[in-house]
Amino acid sequence: MRSSGVFLAVLVLYAMLGFGGPAANAAPVLDGSVAPPGANDWRCRPSAAHPDPVVLIHGTWGNQDNWNRLAPALKAQGYCVYALNYGKDATSLLGRMPGIYGTGDIGRSAVQLANFVGRVRAATSAAHVDLVAHSQGGVVARQYLRFAGGADAADPRRDVVRRLVTLGATNHGSTSVLLGYPLDTASAAGPVAGAVSSVLGISAVQQITGSKFLTRLNAGGDTVPGVDYTVIATRMDDTTTPPESTFLRAGPEAAVDNIWVQTACAGAAVTHVGFPRSPIAIQLVLRALDPSYRGRVCGHR
Repeated sequence: MRSSGVFLAVLVLYAMLGFGGPAANAAPVLDGSVAPPGANDWRCRPSAAHPDPVVLIHGTWGNQDNWNRLAPALKAQGYCVYALNYGKDATSLLGRMPGIYGTGDIGRSAVQLANFVGRVRAATSAAHVDLVAHSQGGVVARQYLRFAGGADAADPRRDVVRRLVTLGATNHGSTSVLLGYPLDTASAAGPVAGAVSSVLGISAVQQITGSKFLTRLNAGGDTVPGVDYTVIATRMDDTTTPPESTFLRAGPEAAVDNIWVQTACAGAAVTHVGFPRSPIAIQLVLRALDPSYRGRVCGHR
């Protein structure tokens, strides 16, 4: 594949996504400048029922507004809920757009997450947190666990994170980073990578199947000791491809529950982009965070 062809494709995508300028009568832009309803109450004190604050981690090109439905649902159940914007990087075309986050280097984003979690723990006096992540957010979370202080492989009792719940995470990369435009492993390096990075951001390149970043992240296993993982996938995912590549394999002293949305609710029409606002996904997240939760998963509209 010639790099010029890829560059043209990403420019077309750029135009399709509507970032060339404001459209007439456009709806208000959710730019991530305001926390989601119920989130980032720095006076919140965790309850005995839910002692671990929940930190929400958006995906590529997203921001904390992605959690405008899940955050209040968690708050209503009595959780202390927090959301952040991460990965702002003006070196790409999309990264320069207002409200567009998650384009920067994933390793640096994991450090931003670590700092945010530290702030949450200081404010709440909580020893541990739970993480809920969409798309790239799952990889940021796993990078934090493995390399940025979120877990202690030598002594899991010192882990900061108890649970990680992911929605369509690019855990093993994607062959379709460009929303349907296929890329192979070779695209993660060389001129093709440069073309993709200059428009979509370096994080898009890092999420291509076989990238150097993912090879390092997944070396030695998918999990870290002491953390419970719930990995939620949809068969309709056209961004994390193939969809089953999101699933994790449990290593020593870790628990993994891999869930198809369509197994939980037959015929569920949940897309990759729609994950954070899906009523079904929200119910599955609530169950993952609290096994005693008995809310109805299916039948929502």
